[in-house]
Amino acid sequence: MKTYWSAAAVLLPGAWAQFISAPTDLTSKAGAAGYSVRYKEVPSGICETVEGVKSYSGYVDIAEDKHLFFWFFEARNQDPATAPLTIWINGGPGDPSMVGLFSENGPCSIDYDGNLQFNEYSWNNASNMLYLDQPVDTGFSYSIPVNGYTSADGYIVTLPDATCPDYAPADSCGTLSSANVSLTANSTPSAAPDFYAALQGFTGAFPEYSSNGIHIATESYGGHYGPYFAAYIQDQNALNTPGTAHLDLRGLAVGNGWFDPIIQFQAHYNFTVSPGNNWNFKPYNASQEAQLYNALYGEGNCLDQLLDCNARGEDGICSTADNLCYQEVEYLYDTVTGRDEYDLRYLSPNPFPPTSWVSYLNRPEIQQAIGAFTNFSYSVTNLGTGTVATAFGTTGDDARGFDVAARNRELVEEGVYVLHYYGDADYMCSWIGGEAVAASVDAAGWSGAGYENITTSDGEVHGVVKQSGKFGFARVYDAGHSVPFYKPRAALTLLERLLNQTDIATGTESVDGYVSVGPVESTYLNDNSTIQTEVVDASCTYNTETDLPECGSAGSR
Repeated sequence: MKTYWSAAAVLLPGAWAQFISAPTDLTSKAGAAGYSVRYKEVPSGICETVEGVKSYSGYVDIAEDKHLFFWFFEARNQDPATAPLTIWINGGPGDPSMVGLFSENGPCSIDYDGNLQFNEYSWNNASNMLYLDQPVDTGFSYSIPVNGYTSADGYIVTLPDATCPDYAPADSCGTLSSANVSLTANSTPSAAPDFYAALQGFTGAFPEYSSNGIHIATESYGGHYGPYFAAYIQDQNALNTPGTAHLDLRGLAVGNGWFDPIIQFQAHYNFTVSPGNNWNFKPYNASQEAQLYNALYGEGNCLDQLLDCNARGEDGICSTADNLCYQEVEYLYDTVTGRDEYDLRYLSPNPFPPTSWVSYLNRPEIQQAIGAFTNFSYSVTNLGTGTVATAFGTTGDDARGFDVAARNRELVEEGVYVLHYYGDADYMCSWIGGEAVAASVDAAGWSGAGYENITTSDGEVHGVVKQSGKFGFARVYDAGHSVPFYKPRAALTLLERLLNQTDIATGTESVDGYVSVGPVESTYLNDNSTIQTEVVDASCTYNTETDLPECGSAGSR
């Protein structure tokens, strides 16, 4: 799994073209465990437009050369002092959490013309929301600010001063974070302490926003991050180290998570060949199916190397295994179909979710309003892979499972409500693989659970869930990788029920002792008439009711 976000894996044209002076109007505040926070209140209308709802942005300084950017929003519909706190992190590794904020579940989005749009299904309807760019060098987070440019090959080249030379590619100069991979995390285990430190800093500086427990929400590579970070928090809480804040972890939600490479690389075959997917979409001919099978199961190939990686745990073995599995198993889909890995309904480039917000975040007036130290970067270095992804690639982190089934099971046993949810149009992290991961968790009572319809306040069925106590697996119908974008009402409902400790299907029953009732398998067949046969224009919008693009004369099906 090498590319974790299809919409913009490289620097978007014109995404930055200015040098930035360090902001001088940030307020410093001491957090817990010795970590400090520099922040400012963001003016209303920069994203949140609801009167009286405050937002803050800034940095948690977790080390001399580690500064993690955050953007916090108070809860809209309840007292922020008694509302729960939900921390959203995107995956990648190296995807900024501004992805989630602006294109999935935040208070606003930016349309094709660069205009601010209100999100009626924002997750801060139900919770205080903290969006955190992590690890260091992700998004607005930085190690050392440098003046530089991005070369045509995607590398950051530093400059002696804030002057853009004529040999630099157009619109490529600006203030960036150093691309030194030694200054960021290179694995899920090395990222966990920095995430924990950021929460110590924020909750220590703003204890009033976490008085009703904290929840972690993430997606994609968050299948690695979420369970590991949550377990790390529990371990640190148990140490009860003087000066630290106790983090009252109550829930973990992971959307279309990449949890277990051994299971999920095999799911690429299951989703495309046997038993096949719920869209009746068959991408390969007989020869290509045989090629995929051999690359996956042939002696010494992908599965054997993944098993060797997870048995021996050596960086070189794991990196080699991941590269082979990506090139010969995963990427065959791209080569053959030309379709988006994250939504099989669309040819690449897929305009959904839109990325208009990247240019918005690189407007000087917006950067001034949020206290940015650098321009906003979106996986721009090292041939488009990004500093963080490059660092993670050296350890083969993607190919490691980190005992994910046991970690999820232990969290549930400790009283943490864990939900895995999947949009069923996603090839990269398919719901078929996610279902197999959920079965491997083997939470108490899981074998007796069945699939039950997920209904929301509009009376519509948006998917199904299998749940036993505080562990649930949900399949969301007709959604791509980023479920909150495609099914915003359903996604907000999932969060609300997690926060309220009620069942995912109806939200009316306590999860204590609850077991969902229904069929053992989910057999819903999607309408494959929504599969697009031509590239959809970037100006089109996505209709969340019809599951179709809405376009002017430029767009077509």
